[in-house]
Amino acid sequence: MPTATKVRPKAASKPARAKTAKSPGLGALPEWNLADLYRGIDAPEVARDLAQADVECAAFEETYKGKLATIAAAPNAGAKLGAAVKRYEAIEDLLGRLGSFASLTYAGNTVDPARSKFYGDVRERITAASLHLLFFTLELNRIEDGALDRAMEDPALGHYRPWIEDTRREKPYQLEDRIEELFHEKSVTGRGAWNRLFDETMASLRFTVDGKPLAIEQTLSLMQDADGKKRRAASMALAKTFKENLRTFALIMNTLAKDKEISDRWRGFADIADARHLSNRVEPEVVEALVSAVRAAYPRISHRYYALKAKWFGKKRLPHWDRNAPLPKVATRSIGWSEAKDTVLTAYGAFSPRMAEIADRFFVRNWIDAPARPGKQSGAFAHPTVPSVHPYVLLNYQGKPRDVMTLAHELGHGVHQVLAAPNGALMAPTPLTLAETASVFGEMLTFKKLLGETKDVAARRAMLAAKVEDMINTVVRQIAFYSFERKVHTERRNGELTADKLNEIWMSVQAESLGPAIELKPGYETFWTYIPHFVHSPFYVYAYAFGDCMVNSLYAVYEKANEGFAERYLAMLAAGGTKHHSELLAPFGLDARDPKFWQGGLGVIERLISELESLDGRD
Repeated sequence: MPTATKVRPKAASKPARAKTAKSPGLGALPEWNLADLYRGIDAPEVARDLAQADVECAAFEETYKGKLATIAAAPNAGAKLGAAVKRYEAIEDLLGRLGSFASLTYAGNTVDPARSKFYGDVRERITAASLHLLFFTLELNRIEDGALDRAMEDPALGHYRPWIEDTRREKPYQLEDRIEELFHEKSVTGRGAWNRLFDETMASLRFTVDGKPLAIEQTLSLMQDADGKKRRAASMALAKTFKENLRTFALIMNTLAKDKEISDRWRGFADIADARHLSNRVEPEVVEALVSAVRAAYPRISHRYYALKAKWFGKKRLPHWDRNAPLPKVATRSIGWSEAKDTVLTAYGAFSPRMAEIADRFFVRNWIDAPARPGKQSGAFAHPTVPSVHPYVLLNYQGKPRDVMTLAHELGHGVHQVLAAPNGALMAPTPLTLAETASVFGEMLTFKKLLGETKDVAARRAMLAAKVEDMINTVVRQIAFYSFERKVHTERRNGELTADKLNEIWMSVQAESLGPAIELKPGYETFWTYIPHFVHSPFYVYAYAFGDCMVNSLYAVYEKANEGFAERYLAMLAAGGTKHHSELLAPFGLDARDPKFWQGGLGVIERLISELESLDGRD
């Protein structure tokens, strides 16, 4: 499906200068400086570039619309079409810079009216300007295969072969030009508006724990507190507020599922997830093999682990709020920002000095926004912005061990995005399935470093347990999310789903994936409401499991023969979106189409659980 421009993921903070925020026990937490994009929302450069975008997009349409077929048949077609694609790419970079800045500014405080207005206004301007570009990929796809192949023999166009081939894959699903224009223009008041409603609603919610109103990130963090009473109180607070807002979230889910069904029907996608598979450049049968392998492994992984964890707590079953609880009788501490930084950079450096050097730029140049603030977007992300600038990382750092792993995860994304940037605005972006590889690999490097330094049995058990839980959250939980989405979108085709029905579907997939050792207490049925991927990126979630299993397989290769591995790994990241997953994995002797590939990745998790079982009674 043609998209004239992609407003880059997510968003945050008011630029101007680099800042730090004092946080008790954590040290100075950095607040990013967005001046490398623009100096502020009122900066004259923003207005200048918006005006330039209007002019450039209209001029591009005037120059090329209705003429690509003629150009393709003329002498020097490759050079002329190459010049057109290069010009298109430059416009994409300009629009991406504007969209990234608006998005990042907004993410820093989604409840601030000035930022919200700025974000909405810029999105509308970008949508209107890029409407003039929609024709380009549509016309490019109408050029006869032979003519385009001959034109790509010229290096000017041949350089863009990976992007052109990806664009051609969408040809069967593209619509008549005017319909594409309508879909594009209505996205602002359609899906985009519902996404924004979700973000602003979630950011404004407060959850009362022990009489204190907390934002969602602070409340979710308490679910990992050493105090069981705090975990329970946080869970009850989440359930209460989610229930009070259930009608809104049910409406958002129903509307977006219907919106997707309309789009899929018009485009001719057979399966509800086919559009995601296409954008991920992954075959449906590969995803199905992954999903089937993970679901078959539930008893050997999540069911087995949670039964073991319940035993450690002296129970047969754990209430859901204890699922991610730290282990009993194991001292926990808050990890300061400086220590977290050193831990991750040291782990990266032991694998590849170049990888550590790139990651260090994020700290030195203030590309990270770390504090948890009221109104700030929840979760964490690495935003690639555009190749002419650099990525930014958003965290909600609160000193938990998992926060250190989140830092390692997002910096993995950041390193990947920096390495891929030279491919340009059209070919730097990586499909989601591959985008998660670098992030999960960064986590694995950090975990292995810390584990190797830990000799105390109790501490080692705690670290292994935390890693297994992260892997379960990345693999098992995300495949359960995928199952939830499949059921919701399938049933939505028969009419609206009530909030009770959505709750019922959620509970069924959670019970299946978590197993009998986790007791899903009343209130948990509403916890689907806060998962942003269901809203922003339907069916995104399996990419996490794909990436985790891929990394497990890659790491096994690294442990067996690490000579030259780092160079091959960084070359894989530097390929960006120019290669299919099969091409990227081939140098490592791996093939995602082989069922054994997924079993190998899942086997890593099983072996960690076996090691945990072997530690029982040794301390």
